[in-house]
Amino acid sequence: MKSDPHQKVQASHLKRNAYLYIRQSTLRQVFENTESTKRQYALRQRAVALGWSEDRIIVIDSDLGQSGASSADREGFQRLVAEVGVGHAGIVLGLEVSRLARNSTDWHRLLEICAITDTLILDEDGVYDRSC
Repeated sequence: MKSDPHQKVQASHLKRNAYLYIRQSTLRQVFENTESTKRQYALRQRAVALGWSEDRIIVIDSDLGQSGASSADREGFQRLVAEVGVGHAGIVLGLEVSRLARNSTDWHRLLEICAITDTLILDEDGVYDRSC
């Protein structure tokens, strides 16, 4: 599932947007763990390095300070899933992709939608192609 990130990124991915999803579980974490927030925003540069232009990188940070236990109250996560589902996303970026959703059902649903829509996933460890 993992290899050279540049080999995984195709022109078809670059024609779509890159979605950077940023979240921390509590407001306390947002204020006390500023390094994590900075690392998350820095992933934007990884998308640029892979070929996305700045104007094609959409940052979704409306869930800062909200738990990932359920997607019910996370407008940002719901938006992310919707954008992937309608084929607008070429790649989804997150600090640790397994933390995009703490709820297994939400996480697996996003992975399935990424596979169906040929959307790549990126975290600090690499680029993943679920369609393979």
